[in-house]
Amino acid sequence: MKTYRNGTYTGERALYNTKNAVIEDSIFEDGESPLKESANLKIVNCDFRWKYPLWYCQNVEVVCSKLEETARSGIWYTDGISFVDSLIDAPKIFRKAKNIKLINTDMPNALETLWGCENIKIEKMNAKGDYFGMNSKNIEIDDFRLDGNYAFDGGENIIIRNAIMMSKDSFWNCKNVTVYDSTIVGEYLGWNSSNLTFINCTIESNQGLCYIDGIKMVNCKLIKTDLCFEFCKNIDADIRSSVVSIKNPYSGIIHVKSVDEEIIMDESLVDVTQTKIVVGD
Repeated sequence: MKTYRNGTYTGERALYNTKNAVIEDSIFEDGESPLKESANLKIVNCDFRWKYPLWYCQNVEVVCSKLEETARSGIWYTDGISFVDSLIDAPKIFRKAKNIKLINTDMPNALETLWGCENIKIEKMNAKGDYFGMNSKNIEIDDFRLDGNYAFDGGENIIIRNAIMMSKDSFWNCKNVTVYDSTIVGEYLGWNSSNLTFINCTIESNQGLCYIDGIKMVNCKLIKTDLCFEFCKNIDADIRSSVVSIKNPYSGIIHVKSVDEEIIMDESLVDVTQTKIVVGD
């Protein structure tokens, strides 16, 4: 494989269509699309300072490198890319890309990131930014911290473990989501979704968990959560805390430690015989 080392690359498409190469200790600046249409690259200890660095690429491994804030919209339409021990400080990274692996790589400026992507694996990440993971599918995440609203809107086939998500309106319009051992804080969690499962989770959500078809909760806590389960059907909820209030679930079983304010069951809107609510230990 050809090796590029200690270089400073400028100008549009500086290393366009590079194949089967190692790029080390180099800087890409002052020029768009430096590695567009490239394939089979290993990039080590490099700094990307300009837009669109890795569009339409295949099989790229990035290690100990950085995408500066100015490297925005950096990775679109790429198939097969990994970042390890790196920093991505640019927004709008990853669009219509697939087979993505991110390990020990933080994204402090993750606005509109991972949109329309598939086959994503994330391990050990801190991310900040709204609209993370929109319309993406086949996602596995472990050890994840997110500060950003509207996460995973329209996502499918998502498994998340050991996460802390400060995110209102997360998991809207989703299908097949399972979250383990995590904390989620944010209003209106999970609306208009199907097949949501939460296991050993702590959730705080104003009017969260509504308009869902198929929701399962195992050993969960709903802290300061009010008006939950409105117009939800096929509920199987094991809640080991109090909830503020429950409103008009369509069907299923809810087992909750206590209800602080009220259970609202409006017979003009729901068939009350289709839902069983058990309060107490």
